[in-house]
Amino acid sequence: MPELDSALQNQTRPALSAISRSAIRQFDQQVSDIPGILKLTLGEPDLNTPEHVKQVLINAITNNASHYAPSAGLLRLRQAVSKYLLNSTNIRYNPASEILITIGATEAIFATMQTILSVGDEVIIPTPTFPLYMAIAKAIDATVIEIDTSDTDFVLTADALKQALQAHPNAKMLVLNYPTNPTGATYSKSKLTELAQVIQNSKLFVLADEIYGELSYDNKHYSIAELLPSRTILINGISKSYAMTGYRIGFLAAPATLTSNILKLHGFMVTTAPTSIMEGAIEALLHGQDDVAKMCEQYRLRRDYLVKELNQLNFQVRSPAGTFYLFAKIPINLIQNSNQLALQIAHQAKLAVIPGKVFGAGGEGYLRFSYAASMSNLHEAVRRLTKFVQEEK
Repeated sequence: MPELDSALQNQTRPALSAISRSAIRQFDQQVSDIPGILKLTLGEPDLNTPEHVKQVLINAITNNASHYAPSAGLLRLRQAVSKYLLNSTNIRYNPASEILITIGATEAIFATMQTILSVGDEVIIPTPTFPLYMAIAKAIDATVIEIDTSDTDFVLTADALKQALQAHPNAKMLVLNYPTNPTGATYSKSKLTELAQVIQNSKLFVLADEIYGELSYDNKHYSIAELLPSRTILINGISKSYAMTGYRIGFLAAPATLTSNILKLHGFMVTTAPTSIMEGAIEALLHGQDDVAKMCEQYRLRRDYLVKELNQLNFQVRSPAGTFYLFAKIPINLIQNSNQLALQIAHQAKLAVIPGKVFGAGGEGYLRFSYAASMSNLHEAVRRLTKFVQEEK
């Protein structure tokens, strides 16, 4: 097995050496080998891709849809995205110049942050949040400004943003992910309007990761792009709401001058998304709304069940407005170090959940439960957790 030449040791970019691989994936892998483990760790729907979408994918392969597509993605898919966004945001994005098809929302986030941020630029990130944003910023050598939202129902307030901008008037980007991973919190139109009024008086780009927008339970998702179309890079995809995580199709929409620059980096990184998979994405976006509604209803039932059961076990849980995650405050009689407790639960109860500390400031003292799992698995998870809690009294 080859080893790196000693003269080349420690010669990769220091910023990359300073960050770790995904803490969520690392924890999931750490506990995966425990015999009999039941995992509520990853944001991986247990539901299957709709049959009509799979059939289109099969037909695409059979019909040799195996050649390069344009770097920005199939025009028909960009047109489908444009139609989808017009229906959901009331914004008419030009499919020829303002929409880009990416390898999942992850690549869209990476390409966008790499395009806009330079060394030393400040990016404001409300936490707790998905750790990807902070890792990418640090890899660029940008400076992360965390705003702990744990005292404001996990929602960034206009006042908190004002204070951050007073301390960091040259901040370049605000990251908004909502409904939010890990908390399931979301923003009303009125809250977004208050934020938009602050943002308009700043120098901020807005990276709006709305990948869970379709999985909103009680109120229709409202995009900040409707209020700030000239500043917002709107990111979404088919992974979560259409149960197509493995197909890796995301998309972004933004003003044409910005999209054209992101497209350059996207082209150098991946050339284009897979042609046959994009055919399936077209079918999902144009004809999959009934599928999304049915899946969302299943998640709602699971949410309601798990919220009730965890609260009875003295976990403090607010019912999430979206996503398929619960962010549960640890009972005072249990270890408050979320990593230690999650490991203890994994080994003693054979149940895996994600420690809250990996989601940034405000996350310690919580555990994230993914209910993208069957109801039978959730029943078993509750049984195991109940036994664990009772034994710890």
